[in-house]
Amino acid sequence: MSRSPAPAGAAATLDATPEAAVAAQVRSTVEAVFEAVAATRADTSALLTRVAAQGRRPASADLAALRPGLHLRLARQELVSGVGFVAAPGLLSDVPAWLEWWQQGAGGDVRPLLLDLDPQHSAYSDYTHWDWFALPRDTGQRAVAGPYVDYLCSDEYSLTLSAPVHVEGDFVGVAAADVYLRHFESAVIPLLQRLPGAAYLVNARGRVAASADPSHLAGSLTKGPDFGSVLTRARAESFEGMRLVPCDGVPLVLVVPHASPHH
Repeated sequence: MSRSPAPAGAAATLDATPEAAVAAQVRSTVEAVFEAVAATRADTSALLTRVAAQGRRPASADLAALRPGLHLRLARQELVSGVGFVAAPGLLSDVPAWLEWWQQGAGGDVRPLLLDLDPQHSAYSDYTHWDWFALPRDTGQRAVAGPYVDYLCSDEYSLTLSAPVHVEGDFVGVAAADVYLRHFESAVIPLLQRLPGAAYLVNARGRVAASADPSHLAGSLTKGPDFGSVLTRARAESFEGMRLVPCDGVPLVLVVPHASPHH
């Protein structure tokens, strides 16, 4: 089946294929989490802009003003297990690094993440190499990182959705939200199972985020295509027997086996 390329964001409306419909539903699910990230980013940017207007550098105590919004997002968005702002090293005047991060406990209680970020004691003091931090910093775009075992926050197999925070054009950190993989799979695998072939979702790095294909397990890497470029071009493409369908604005690609030639 051939068609002219669709403009960015238009795949769901111009492509009436079943995989396009599923990609649009995945997008809707993921956007609900990114809304929490966007609200956190907006609050953080506004807060840091106010502090800068006072002619001083922010301190970790300033970030406490974010907490009411973070608590609200944890209560309202059922897929979100943790949410917060991760400061770029050197941003704050009193500590070298900081996560203003809140998460839900097993009983539904909201609690802060308390980490020792002293570089002399902690293996987690440099979080800048993690995809959820590095991708938004380096690309200026939203990212889906993982799934990975989140030793930093929960010891759960998780995805982290993140976006860069800028103040007056300068990168100051990332706003992010965690989603437990088991919750993400519950939301999207029924969508993948509607497709005739064994489908799965990958992030920009080619890591499988959720799968209805037993040969591509969540967390494994898919080699071959440049999924980041597929997301940039924002249109469905073919690659070695696979159909690659970007999820219409969120950084995930739906991978399905190619239909038969006469389709």
